[in-house]
Amino acid sequence: MPVPSLLAVFAHPDDESLSAGGVLARHAAAGARTAVVTATWASDTLRAAELAEALHILGAGKPRMLGYADARVPESARGRVRFCDAPLGEAVRRLVEHIREFRPDIMVTHDAYGGLPGHPDHVHTHRVTMLAAQAAGLGQLYPDAGAPWQPRALYLATHPRSAVPALREVIGARKAVYSVPDEQVTATVDVGPWMEQKIAAVLAHRSEVERGALPGVIAGLPADARERLFATEWYIRHAPMTAASAQTELTV
Repeated sequence: MPVPSLLAVFAHPDDESLSAGGVLARHAAAGARTAVVTATWASDTLRAAELAEALHILGAGKPRMLGYADARVPESARGRVRFCDAPLGEAVRRLVEHIREFRPDIMVTHDAYGGLPGHPDHVHTHRVTMLAAQAAGLGQLYPDAGAPWQPRALYLATHPRSAVPALREVIGARKAVYSVPDEQVTATVDVGPWMEQKIAAVLAHRSEVERGALPGVIAGLPADARERLFATEWYIRHAPMTAASAQTELTV
């Protein structure tokens, strides 16, 4: 059976590598089409160039950037509205264009908390992606955004509560707050064989490494700690959108 094509949607450059780098690399290695839409930062910034390098490492094509401003970094897209402040219908339509053009079998995005840190851009990316994944299949919505296409499943990158103590042990309190009950996790993916690509993609975000953000913390960890903390990715499978979606799963 062919490995399903995958479109990931994340808030910032580096979220794709941190949250789903292993799954992206795994699907690409199996011959699936993979791509990433990033909600914030302009295409002419350093972080966009770092994103391009990370996606090349993961086999996820070229950046697809919505170009909105980061909620906390105005210079991320000078003169552009913050993603959180953009008209909801406009943001959904722009993402629908990417979904209908790429035509993924499955999609991946942040969970409703926005992952461990609960960043407002992460939370808003979740909301916009949930709406766009539904709207993309409805031909009377955004008819100028391409031919309708319905992804068969949507997976939310998350962390089970049982994994949080180990993360805090290494990276400290550092916003490692939001997690879900273990029983809500529906896909636990071993990405150990793709750890080299995943970590290389994380470290490609050099400006984040240099400023001591999470990629910088990971850069300072020994290989065994990286393996223990980041060789598993967890997802919540969203309710099926079509009857066929029950047959479409992440490669686990």
